[in-house]
Amino acid sequence: MERRIYLDNASTTYVSNEVLTEMLPCFNTLYGNAGALHSLGRDAVAIIDRARDRIKTAINAKKANEIYFTSGGTEADNWAILGVAHANVNKGKHIITSQIEHHAVLHACQQLEKEGFEVTYLPVDENGLVKLPELLHAIKKDTTLISIMSVNNEVGTIQNIKAIAKIAHDYGILFHTDAVQAIGNVKIDVQDMEIDLLSMSAHKLHGPKGVGALYVKNGVRIDPITYGGESQERGKRSGTENVPSIAGFGKAVEIANRNYIINNKKLKSVRDYFLEKLSEKLEHFQVNGHPHQKTNAILNVSFYGIEGESIMMLLDLAGICVSTASACTSKSLLPSHVLKAMGVPDEIAQSSVRFSFGTNISKSDVDYVVEQLQKVVAKLRAISPVQAGRF
Repeated sequence: MERRIYLDNASTTYVSNEVLTEMLPCFNTLYGNAGALHSLGRDAVAIIDRARDRIKTAINAKKANEIYFTSGGTEADNWAILGVAHANVNKGKHIITSQIEHHAVLHACQQLEKEGFEVTYLPVDENGLVKLPELLHAIKKDTTLISIMSVNNEVGTIQNIKAIAKIAHDYGILFHTDAVQAIGNVKIDVQDMEIDLLSMSAHKLHGPKGVGALYVKNGVRIDPITYGGESQERGKRSGTENVPSIAGFGKAVEIANRNYIINNKKLKSVRDYFLEKLSEKLEHFQVNGHPHQKTNAILNVSFYGIEGESIMMLLDLAGICVSTASACTSKSLLPSHVLKAMGVPDEIAQSSVRFSFGTNISKSDVDYVVEQLQKVVAKLRAISPVQAGRF
């Protein structure tokens, strides 16, 4: 395979050289356990504190101690949902989320339902936006938490987070957002946006896999979901701190924050060029998600009459990496729960492909992708029992 083009950055990204350089000393020079009281242990604590401060600055948290490191976005989401629900059970047992959340949120909510909690799963409109009147209607006296993602990982729609958080606080309810796809792609200010809890993950922004964080505003009651290390993460999250990955995470967030404007200009340019060439070369497709209120990094496209998974596999043979949904559910043959919630018919939902861009993608790469896509779509439609002209 002579050429490889990676358009699955919403799934994961490569570790940048700057991040790798930041991490390397933590493996064989500054390798102490942050729980140890000797000098190498104190050095490890200093590295973690530096990363915590970098993330605090990037999201404009008030204090660095509001950042708690986790094993990734899934753990952060699980902890936010389960930890807040359990800690505030005396106030009520009702949670509100949306139908298009990541399964890390949805499955945590399903676990709460098994424990006797009530969960309302809000519908979204055809663009993937939570309907604010539906949110207001869903609020009850015993609602303790509202959890709505910032940016959808499949279609890229950006939610009205500030408005949702304000509604939550008007009713004395805590607000959590899964910002895994938002950090680096959308400006996040937890104070201005009135966010109480926020989940994030390093590997979506050129950091290492296996590390994430949960922002918890000081004063928010949250129970731990791991046990065994009372001194770790201020008694809230047990487990030996992953110092190399935490160092890399902090650096990745700092870089993403520093390069935010230029990176988003590049991503918008590439995405718009891709869509322009797609419109020139192909017919019978639709773009899913909000037409304007969306991240520049994600483009979800349904190609009528053929399976998205078949497109993905044939593109892979041409050296092009894409996905059909979230990496966490990509091995499922069921239609995307996100597209289904948006009212997209199953046959169209199953024809969708997610292209997620990185700043290293050139217009030449886009030309090659569209050229190969044109061939793949033509080949599949020629053997498809469904005629594209019907749509």
